[in-house]
Amino acid sequence: MTSRPDQAAKGRAFRELHRSGTFVIPNPWDVGSALMLQALGFPALATTSSGLAFTLGRRDGRVEPDEVVAHVRAVTRATDVPVSVDLENGYGSSPRAAADAVLRAAEAGAVGGSIEDYDRDGYLYEAGAAAERVAAAVEAASGLGFDFMVTARAENHIRGNPDLDDTVARLQAYEEAGADVLYAPGLATADEVRAVCEAVTRPVNVLARPGLSVAEVAAAGARRVSVGGALTWVAVSAAAAAARLLLEGDTSGLGARPPLEDWLGA
Repeated sequence: MTSRPDQAAKGRAFRELHRSGTFVIPNPWDVGSALMLQALGFPALATTSSGLAFTLGRRDGRVEPDEVVAHVRAVTRATDVPVSVDLENGYGSSPRAAADAVLRAAEAGAVGGSIEDYDRDGYLYEAGAAAERVAAAVEAASGLGFDFMVTARAENHIRGNPDLDDTVARLQAYEEAGADVLYAPGLATADEVRAVCEAVTRPVNVLARPGLSVAEVAAAGARRVSVGGALTWVAVSAAAAAARLLLEGDTSGLGARPPLEDWLGA
């Protein structure tokens, strides 16, 4: 029987994925979806704050740190691939909060985590303060004794300030602060992706969106493509469509028979 990779091995594998080429890191919302995505062949997974919140009957931003830790522990214990965690803003505005979020994610089995520059109270952090938070997260990760990749997120494009120059300036500041990966959700075109990738030297993550193919993102220079809560909403929308038919007495939407033995084991 092949032994399961330990956390250090997962950390090395995750870092290696970022060295060349472009890979897709999908976002499961629970253990079952994580096992399904692993079985389909994805080399790494990333949690989604909005997807997890939905499983708890809440909107994004309303999940508590202890609940996130429990979710991460369940996913990392069930899977063999590297897992990165959507840590939102670190669940607090201070650099210490960002550092603690990284430490707790690592303790739960993760080998990566993202820190946003947007506060739950509804505002973007000033760039200098945001960079200090990234630096604290990086310092915490550096003391873990294994590879843990910190992704720094510039949220302005999806928070009412779609200013590409500001996005680039923020990401450059986060690179200077030591971030391993840079991420600006909301980039809409290959030209925007290319502008970001050409302005920094660290790997760039891009949020997938309809109309912007993985091939286009890769050609623009990005190393990693994630999907956020999108797969959650695809699954939920399919279930809702079948349920609406059922409400009308139509059972035609209930025919799905996924290969559960392949995904979950015998």
